[in-house]
Amino acid sequence: MQNHPKPDAAPMSQNPSGVRESRKSHFLGKLAGHLMKAWGATLRVEFIDRCGLSRPGAIPGPAIYCLWHNHIFTVPRVWQKFCGQHRRAVVLTSASHDGNALAKAVGVFGLGAVRGSSSRRAVAALVGLRKALRENLDASITPDGPRGPRHVVQAGIIKLAEASGAPIIPMHVEYSAFRELNTWDRFAIPKPFSHVRVIFDEALAVPPNLSETEFEHWRLRLEETMRRGAC
Repeated sequence: MQNHPKPDAAPMSQNPSGVRESRKSHFLGKLAGHLMKAWGATLRVEFIDRCGLSRPGAIPGPAIYCLWHNHIFTVPRVWQKFCGQHRRAVVLTSASHDGNALAKAVGVFGLGAVRGSSSRRAVAALVGLRKALRENLDASITPDGPRGPRHVVQAGIIKLAEASGAPIIPMHVEYSAFRELNTWDRFAIPKPFSHVRVIFDEALAVPPNLSETEFEHWRLRLEETMRRGAC
C-alpha cells in the first residue's frame, strides 16, 4: 500500500490570475489561524474515525473531505493532530479576499489552498483540485460554500469524485456549547472549554460515468449523509 510521506510544510497554494489577495487579508488570515489554534487548545475533543483516515495506509490514495461551511473553525486543528503527520491536503477557498484570508488561516495548520468557487473560477478550481489529487494530496471542500444555500451540496464535489475516483469522506462536527454568528451559514464557534465531537464518516466511492439521474442520486445521498450530522 502507498503511504503519504510525512509533510515538512504545507502544500503550495495556487495563485492564478483572477485571484484576489492583499496584505490585509494575508495578515487577518494568519491572525485568525493562530486564534483558531489557541482557541482549539481549550476544547475537549472527541475524535471518531469511521473511515480509517487517521491510520497510515488505511486509505492509501488521496481522499476528498466534505465539510459544511459553518464548521471550518474546528476541523483544521483536529485534522492536523490526527492526520497531518502522514497525509497532506489542500482546501478549496474562494477567489475573494475572504478566500485569501481563509487560505492563510488553514496554512497555519499545514494545509495548502486551491483558489476558486462555484461563483468565481469554478472550472479553474476543479482543474486545480484534480491536479492536487493526482499529486496524492487530499482535497477539502465545503460543498455549500462560499455563499450557500446553507447545507445544500453543490454539484462540484460529485464531479470531482466522479472524475478522480477519490473517495469522499463526510465530516461531522457537534458542539456541546457554541455561539452562532449572524452570517448566511450561521457560522458556529464553540465556547472555550466546551466538548467537541468530530466524526470522519465512512467513505463514499462515487462511480465514474454517471448518468444525470445517477449523478443526482449521489448528490442527494451525500447531502442526506451530511445533514444527519449537521448542527
